[in-house]
Amino acid sequence: MGFKDAISYCFRNYVGFSGRAARSEYWYWVLFILLLQIVAWLIDMTLFGFNTTGVPVMILLAILATLLPSVAVSARRLHDIDRSGWWAPLILPAFVWGFMRGTVGANRFGPDPLEGKV
Repeated sequence: MGFKDAISYCFRNYVGFSGRAARSEYWYWVLFILLLQIVAWLIDMTLFGFNTTGVPVMILLAILATLLPSVAVSARRLHDIDRSGWWAPLILPAFVWGFMRGTVGANRFGPDPLEGKV
């Protein structure tokens, strides 16, 4: 799955907590969030300057716009390694499991998202 495909799929499936997400989908989403936050920060600095007492409006809007899709793709990524999506609140394990190869073939959460693509 390419960068554009992963981002569009995450936004289309923003409340899809079932199924599985491949490593590429998850890490492209993380890269997108990082780039979006940098752009939002630059816009905040351009519009509002280095005001440390104010609320970073653009960053806050970016977080709100991507919060639900981020939780959903994290849950689907955990499903790919045969873990419950409820592990997502544990940030460190979710980060570590992001690097792990998913279960080969179908598991209890659905078919392999990379079947026939690798």
